[in-house]
Amino acid sequence: MKKEYAIAMLCGAVAVACAARVWSTPARAASATATASPSPPDIVVNTVTPVVRDVPVVLRATGTVTPTSVVDVHAQTTSTVKQVHIREGQFVKEGQLLFSLDDRAARANVERAQAQVMRDEAALAGLEQRYRRSAELLEKQFIAVTAVDTLRSEVDAARALLRADQAALRAVRVDAGFNAIRAPMAGRVGAVNVYPGSLVQVSTLLVTVTRLDPIAVAFTLPESHVGELLAAHQRGAVAVEAGKRSGTLSFIDNSVDPVAGAIRVKASFENGDAAMWPGQYVDARVTVRTLRGAVVIPQAAMITSPAGSFVYVVGADRTVKQVPVKRLHAFGSNAAVSGLAGSETIVTEGKQNLKTGARIKAGQG
Repeated sequence: MKKEYAIAMLCGAVAVACAARVWSTPARAASATATASPSPPDIVVNTVTPVVRDVPVVLRATGTVTPTSVVDVHAQTTSTVKQVHIREGQFVKEGQLLFSLDDRAARANVERAQAQVMRDEAALAGLEQRYRRSAELLEKQFIAVTAVDTLRSEVDAARALLRADQAALRAVRVDAGFNAIRAPMAGRVGAVNVYPGSLVQVSTLLVTVTRLDPIAVAFTLPESHVGELLAAHQRGAVAVEAGKRSGTLSFIDNSVDPVAGAIRVKASFENGDAAMWPGQYVDARVTVRTLRGAVVIPQAAMITSPAGSFVYVVGADRTVKQVPVKRLHAFGSNAAVSGLAGSETIVTEGKQNLKTGARIKAGQG
């Protein structure tokens, strides 16, 4: 009995020892595995070094080429066209003769007024002579004072009549001048709407003269740029480019369109070769200021968060950290920012896998 009990106790001890060995093996294996696991691999990213340079702040808009002035030429009297001195589309100089109207009636009126003036001059000369003689007789007391006073009044009246008729002569000469219609300014004429023999009135449009040099480009800018636009205009001439042409800002409207939320502006350009034509659409670029020595980085390197924008900067140990930046001006795929010195290495691609302290593998920008 004692022998059987001893054998049973020995078997139990062996079973407990085996169970302990089985249960401890996975724990030791797990502990060994945890101890031997490798460190996280370096994250592959692309990096770039910022560029320090002057950055012009340019506002862009689509503009329309417009003439600086357009004049509709009308007749100032009712008459018949005698001769047309221009061709459609011709460039004319200021004061150049465009049309001649029938001036026979006007010339007759001028001649009649001239004759009236000559008659007044002759009458005045006779009265002045009589007055001088009367004055001599008055000194010798051969004539009454009242007679001399009457002659002096007649002389004054004759002089006034002469001045009135001289003014009438000038008026009919002005009227006669309306029969020669001249260009009010230098420019290009449009379609000619009348021909020799056409009856024209004051309401009749003869031709349109458009000034092409200088020429203007009209466009609008968002109201958010009004402040810097006005500040630039106060500092001096504001450079504007349209296509390959360079000009200057010439006009800023006095109010913002509340519906469109934009302000109208114009720029003036030299156009002696008539390369810019009214009605054309052009890309207008207004340089309002220049950021001197700005730090320029790709916009793709910037990350926006509720706390603001930041970039990942690579340290000497190849770990990254977040550096806050502020976008000063964006242009194309780049942006001028503050918050960087310009000598850092920043991450451009692969930043979605990063966090502060992560190690990166050197890449190419």
